[in-house]
Amino acid sequence: MTIESATQGRMIPVVDGPDIHSFPVQIYWEDTDAGGIVYYANYLKFTERARTDLLRGLGINQQSLMIEDNLNFVVRDCRIEYLKPAVMDDTIEVRTCIRDLKGASLKMDQDVYRGADILIKSTVRIACLQKSGRPARFSPQIKDKFASIVDVPGAKKE
Repeated sequence: MTIESATQGRMIPVVDGPDIHSFPVQIYWEDTDAGGIVYYANYLKFTERARTDLLRGLGINQQSLMIEDNLNFVVRDCRIEYLKPAVMDDTIEVRTCIRDLKGASLKMDQDVYRGADILIKSTVRIACLQKSGRPARFSPQIKDKFASIVDVPGAKKE
C-alpha cells in the first residue's frame, strides 16, 4: 500500500513490516533555542504536522469532519523520550506508525530520525470527540482508513 502525502506531494512506499508514514522537516533558526539545538516543545509541532499529513494522505479532511460531523481528533496522551538533539539546517524525518486502533481512539508511535540516528521516541494517543467534548466512535469509513495501515498483529489490511 502507498499513502499519498497531500502536502509533500510524494508517494510514500510501505514495505513489509509496519506501515510507516514518513514526513520530512527542515530545521530553521526559529526552531532552535539559545543553545543552538531544537527547542524541546517544537518536536510536538513536528509530530502534529506529520499526523495531519498522514490524515490527508488517508483522505480524512479534519475541517470537514468538524463542520459536517461535529467531530475532531484531540491528543489524549503524549509521551516523549529525548535521545539526541537536532540543530539548525538538519533535515529530520518524523516516522508515524499506528499501533492500536479502538472504537474512539488510536495509539501511534511517532519517532524522529536524522538519517539512521533516532532523536526522539514518542507515543501519542488520539481520541475522537464530539463538539461537546464527549467521546465519539470513529465512523466505519474512518476506522477502515486507519485499519488499512494499523500495525497490530492479526489486524486486517487492504
